[in-house]
Amino acid sequence: MTVLDPVSTNSDYTDNVYSGKQDHRAQVCAILEQEGSIPQHLIDTEVDWFYNVLGLDDMYFMLEAPTAVARHLTSLYGSQLSSAGQDNLISVTFQTRHESGAVFIHNSVPGVSKTEGPHFEQMIDAEYLDISVPQKAYRVESYRSRGKVSKSLDASLRTYFVNACDFVNPAPEGDAVNDIAQVSDRTFLAKATPHVLDLYGGVIAKVLCRSGPVIVSGELPNGGYRLVIGYRQRSTQGFYSAMSDLYHYYSMYSSRKYVEQFSNGVTIISLYLDLAKHAKKLTHSGAGSSSTSSNASPVLSAAIPHASIEECVAQIKKEASLLFCIPNTPFQTLFKTGELSVQEAVYANVGWIFAQHFLNRLGSEYATLAEILDPNDATDVEVLAKLKKRLRQETFTRELVLDILLRHRELIKDLYAHFAHVHYVSADSGSAVSKVADRLKADLHVSLSMTRLQDQEPLSSDELRLKITRVTTNDHDAMVMRALLDFNEHVLKTNFYQPTKVALSFRMDPGFLPAIEYPTKPYGLFLIIGNEFRGFHVRFQDVARGGIRIVRSRNAEAFSINQRTLFDENYSLASTQHRKNKDIPEGGSKGTILLNPDAQDKPFVAFEKYVDAMLDLLLTGETPGIKNRLVDRLGHNEILFFGPDEGTAGYMDWASQHARKRGAPFWKAFTTGKSQTLGGIPHDTYGMTTRSVHQYVLGIMRQLGLDESECTKLQTGGPDGDLGSNEIKISHDRTTAIVDGSGVLYDPQGIDRAELARLADARQMIQEFDTSKLSSDGFRVLVDDFQITLPDGTHVQDGLSFRNTFHVNPLAAADFFVPCGGRPESIDINNVGKLFDADGTARFKYVVEGANLFFTQDARLRLEKAGVHLFKDASANKGGVTSSSLEVLAALSLTDDEFGRLMCKQSDGSLPAFYQEYVAGVQNAIEANAAREFECLWNESKATGKSKSVLSDDLSVAIVELRKNLESTTLWDNVALRHLIMREALPARLLKEIGLDTILARVPLNYLKAIFGAYLASHFVYEYGTSPSQFAFFEFMSRYYAKADTAV
Repeated sequence: MTVLDPVSTNSDYTDNVYSGKQDHRAQVCAILEQEGSIPQHLIDTEVDWFYNVLGLDDMYFMLEAPTAVARHLTSLYGSQLSSAGQDNLISVTFQTRHESGAVFIHNSVPGVSKTEGPHFEQMIDAEYLDISVPQKAYRVESYRSRGKVSKSLDASLRTYFVNACDFVNPAPEGDAVNDIAQVSDRTFLAKATPHVLDLYGGVIAKVLCRSGPVIVSGELPNGGYRLVIGYRQRSTQGFYSAMSDLYHYYSMYSSRKYVEQFSNGVTIISLYLDLAKHAKKLTHSGAGSSSTSSNASPVLSAAIPHASIEECVAQIKKEASLLFCIPNTPFQTLFKTGELSVQEAVYANVGWIFAQHFLNRLGSEYATLAEILDPNDATDVEVLAKLKKRLRQETFTRELVLDILLRHRELIKDLYAHFAHVHYVSADSGSAVSKVADRLKADLHVSLSMTRLQDQEPLSSDELRLKITRVTTNDHDAMVMRALLDFNEHVLKTNFYQPTKVALSFRMDPGFLPAIEYPTKPYGLFLIIGNEFRGFHVRFQDVARGGIRIVRSRNAEAFSINQRTLFDENYSLASTQHRKNKDIPEGGSKGTILLNPDAQDKPFVAFEKYVDAMLDLLLTGETPGIKNRLVDRLGHNEILFFGPDEGTAGYMDWASQHARKRGAPFWKAFTTGKSQTLGGIPHDTYGMTTRSVHQYVLGIMRQLGLDESECTKLQTGGPDGDLGSNEIKISHDRTTAIVDGSGVLYDPQGIDRAELARLADARQMIQEFDTSKLSSDGFRVLVDDFQITLPDGTHVQDGLSFRNTFHVNPLAAADFFVPCGGRPESIDINNVGKLFDADGTARFKYVVEGANLFFTQDARLRLEKAGVHLFKDASANKGGVTSSSLEVLAALSLTDDEFGRLMCKQSDGSLPAFYQEYVAGVQNAIEANAAREFECLWNESKATGKSKSVLSDDLSVAIVELRKNLESTTLWDNVALRHLIMREALPARLLKEIGLDTILARVPLNYLKAIFGAYLASHFVYEYGTSPSQFAFFEFMSRYYAKADTAV
């Protein structure tokens, strides 16, 4: 029977009081007498000590059966006997698991993290807390015994009680979501006082409307402190155990702690903390002393001697959000043992990740080879690319980089101090040392990593280079440590020191990228690191837009490959996007999010953190205790525009609304690809990307006099995807093969178009195709199929391999090949030969590359040399970017009220007339741009004999360079010319609705100038080609000047 006492002076929970404790004790005595493991004359003494002196919480006796308690007591007695005279060696570990939870017990020295033996808190994190969701959640109660396990050893017993939650309302809706009486576990409600219900209710309300942890603290009547941390379930991992390491670092211990779950998706950790006075006696012989007993885990010495409990709690609150972002790193043991502070450990982890991606590992031999080979020869360029991948893979592994960092801990401390001096401490005036000391005295008194800065000014960059050279013993070690210095020198802005954050973000100056590997320097580079992922964002001009894609890994090997190629793929995609965006004001950008191996089921969590961490660097607001003003070495504000890409199509609404919640003035334009309810123009609904791709198909047919209905086509990317489904809907050819995620569908007579249209309308894969509609020569092979015989007698060993290589299979022959999906570099220098028959004839006559980077440049040129008409992705696949650009323009031009009335789906489900007319105008613009570029490429290739793939790049470069050059002219200052160009460049329906003057007043100036430049540059190049005469631009502009004069 359980009796609930009034709240104790040390807790906001009612104490556990077990009325049956004496009966329970008697049963334990009887069991011990029967077993005989403890001398009979000592049984009463040992049991009395265990029940009444040791000070275990009564919950232990409520939950543990007498037989279990007798077993625990016997083990503890045996441990004391075997370690007689060696109290430091006493080790007690018990664990009992049951269907709805578990009990864990171990001996624990207050203020010390365990570095050996079972790590029960990590187990609790991994097996219970990290996986908790409203449908299945676990709460934890943990207590430290008031007595010691030995007379001479200052160690008590730590107990953990884990139990499945029983929520009052398992699925709250509406107002119930914020009602703590409904969303709580019944056991919690029975134990919580009204005060703690009010406290937790306030924390829950903040968690539900904020990203990241909510942290509050308060002093307890006994002089200790209660620290309460709320966060969304599954938004971090390993946090419970990491928090123990953090407060141990500051020589604090918890007398009790609770983890409460709520059915609205919130977790709250409550810690009752006090200073571990014995730890100070052991370790603090002086400032920075770290002496420890040789037979015990090292007692942490981070806290400055005589630091107050208030100072320790304040620092723990500051660093809790850093641990929330990255609870565990490969440097965790160094943090536990006090060799690195939490800031230094997390910094080292960031440096480790940075080095994996950006170590210049190619060497002088590669540079020499690059100089010898022809940069304009696609084969040479691709060979270099393959060599680069191999060198990166074989020279430095992740493990080697980590090993080097672990060997150079003192350099890590120096490098961190160098980083912190810039990004934590303002150094705009006065003595650097005095400013550091003043700042630390104010609010960083007890941080070990900051304390070092008080002692002496951090080393300069030059001094660090010299020290790295002096300390390291080989070139590899020096290269890794210099990579961290490169990181420090190129961070322009970071949220590392923000009081609340969900992931770490760094705005980098891309100047550290070696030109030999990345010939075109990006305008901006972001590195984002979270507990579930790492990611990048690259853009090639100030006003830029591109999609954010999720990169998944099927296994550890796939993750290793994805990790090695992540930035290069991001860079290539952004570069391709930049060339593709030549018709629009935004330059190219791209974002990638690589999920960690253990977070493959958390793409949305990773996306949320990626976006929120980016907003930390884009927004300049300051909210005390939540967001501080950043050290900004960039010197100006930035606006980024995100779009959907692989794995993020359904996340754009959330990102837009989150930007609005964070107070971003650009929230309406922050993302494209939103739902129509939020004013988005869905590409798939209106076939925006396909309208551009198909213009190239129609252009080829128009130029060569082909009948579409008689042309055959191979298509990768099936009826379940955006581009694939709309290509099926918009085309009228005889499609003979489709490859998608589920397998291969093939019919040489032409796949039944009505059945394909049904799948496209339903967005279903070809696994749902009615195979009765195939001819006798047709077949469908799914990825899960094995040992299949095709109609022509060909044997297929397994469907997955057949699917992955079908695009180079001899059966995959057609007039047209239109890739609408597939991984980058599906056709490269190694397999392009498989697209030719034995006599050297290409299996395709015409290729329109709808999928990004499906072919390498060398593969494209090989096909074109064989007579194939090929139009690359940067030209063909640009309909989506045009649609998104015009979506952004509407968002920037209209007020919130106008945007809701004119661009958003109404409450009755109807679309405003303005929206429908605006979308029709977008479709017309896409088709017109695609047709102009097709004609330019066709005519230029015909006139010069140049490859269309090369001309596509030349066209993009010519437009982008001209647009850039126009920025430095005074053309914009000519008001009459400005108005003329803007009236032609801006959508007619938008001009009709709000007028040119209103648009010019509302849209940011840099965006307006980008529209102006993009319009002039693209129209000039499409008309005059990539190599115009020196008088061509004068002739081109003369017409506009004449129009402008007439208009005036």
